[in-house]
Amino acid sequence: MLLGVKSGCYHSLAENRRYILNLGGDLEEGIFLERVNRFLARVEVNEREVGVHVANSGRMKELFVPGSRVLVRPVTGEHRKTKFDLVLVDMGSALASADARMPNALVAEAVANGHLQQFAGYLEIRREVTFGDSRLDLMLEGPGGRCYIEAKSVTLVEKGVGLFPDAPTARGAKHLRTLEAVLEAGHRAAVVFVIQRPDASQFATSDPSDPNLADALRSAVAAGVEAYAYNCQVTEQLIRLDQSLPIRPYAEVLGDA
Repeated sequence: MLLGVKSGCYHSLAENRRYILNLGGDLEEGIFLERVNRFLARVEVNEREVGVHVANSGRMKELFVPGSRVLVRPVTGEHRKTKFDLVLVDMGSALASADARMPNALVAEAVANGHLQQFAGYLEIRREVTFGDSRLDLMLEGPGGRCYIEAKSVTLVEKGVGLFPDAPTARGAKHLRTLEAVLEAGHRAAVVFVIQRPDASQFATSDPSDPNLADALRSAVAAGVEAYAYNCQVTEQLIRLDQSLPIRPYAEVLGDA
């Protein structure tokens, strides 16, 4: 077992109002047509076929099904090649966030508002910080020293198990090795896996997709890197971290790879 994290909601409904990430009121419905490449999809919006930016390099085949309802956001910019960002995918029973940039903001907001007790006591939060030759998502600093955090976006769920990654990611393994270097430098280090949908009750590395990443996480945890996993509540108005999930070995929850 990599790490056992007790399940349970870490906030109360009253607390939600202080730190939820509001998705705004400008989302538009569309019909997913196809993924053209890693960062571009074709979507029908208002009976017109348009190019939509996909801020996620994962394969996401289980979400990007032709004919599926999606929610996109109009975005303007002088150098943009598309006029929309893909934000949410309707899975039928629930919504999933398709934006891999969201976990960084979710974890930062939760830490800033004191809703991740394991990271309490830090006075300063910095985002997108460099350590060695890697850029990590967060650095917390306080009287007790520094804590570096990498937040990973998870969108693949099978049989209630959130799985990361859904495709080989040399960058993901590199970040985990960097977190080990953080420990060697005398700092605290953690990785937070954010399952951007509500239907996961456990988390595991997707060993068949990327055995090197799975080995890197096992090595990091053995060295002292902390690992946490959370699912999310996702609506058309907001997204927030919801429940802490246990982290299990892939073979234990889904059979031998």
